[in-house]
Amino acid sequence: MMRDVATGKTAAVHDGKRKRTDSMARGGQGTASRTVGLLGGIFTYAVRAGLRSDNPVHGVERYKDRQSQRYLSGEELGRLGAALAGVAGHAQGVAVIRLLILTGARKGEIEGLRWAEVDFGQSCLWLGDSKTGQKMIPLGSPALLVLKEVARHPQSDFVFPGRGKSGEVSGHFVGTPKVWKEVCEAAGLAGVRLHDLRHTFASLAAGGGQSLPIIGKILGHSDVKTTARYAHLADDPLKIAANRTAEAAAAALAGKTAEVVPFTSKSKA
Repeated sequence: MMRDVATGKTAAVHDGKRKRTDSMARGGQGTASRTVGLLGGIFTYAVRAGLRSDNPVHGVERYKDRQSQRYLSGEELGRLGAALAGVAGHAQGVAVIRLLILTGARKGEIEGLRWAEVDFGQSCLWLGDSKTGQKMIPLGSPALLVLKEVARHPQSDFVFPGRGKSGEVSGHFVGTPKVWKEVCEAAGLAGVRLHDLRHTFASLAAGGGQSLPIIGKILGHSDVKTTARYAHLADDPLKIAANRTAEAAAAALAGKTAEVVPFTSKSKA
């Protein structure tokens, strides 16, 4: 099955009525690896539930998943912030995007967020059901501020309630991708996905010196291998520290020293 997906044997036949933009329809090695991984998870559940005695996916050597990761730079985040500030008529979508940037959460976790899961006292979200099961997402002050500015709808327990075709409150908001497309066009960010905001959050944490286990806890990774993709970003603080230490050593070799002058409080007259 994996080889067939990789070579495109399972690709959907184009009927000429719609554009084929879904990579899943074309196959490929990355798609094949992720599909087999999903199948392995299904069989793992089947074994736990007593529906099978073994997992046939075990032992299958998968292709290396080369799924790209995109991180926004500081300059790009600045352009994104300006674009978000200039968007009109999409308050819910803008709030969702801001929370994705400020928490590293998944789109579905924020779009489907309920007020009962928001804990302002403990500064966190308590998600009853996420991709990896029950999960706690810590909230920084900027994220808390975004949530405090969201008005509660009396007819919905969702933080971002949705609307039906006739305008009635129904389910939760799902229009973030549409708003994101508009924001990206305004910011000049071609090819950036909503999920790249999660990668960006992780890259900022790694670049700020946070350890991989801490980053994994924040993002809710169930497998340390998933967090390991950010290992190269965590080298930045090490390089900074090494550079400062080397400069201090070089200064000492040159006979230069820095004089430490303690600050004293100014006495009152």
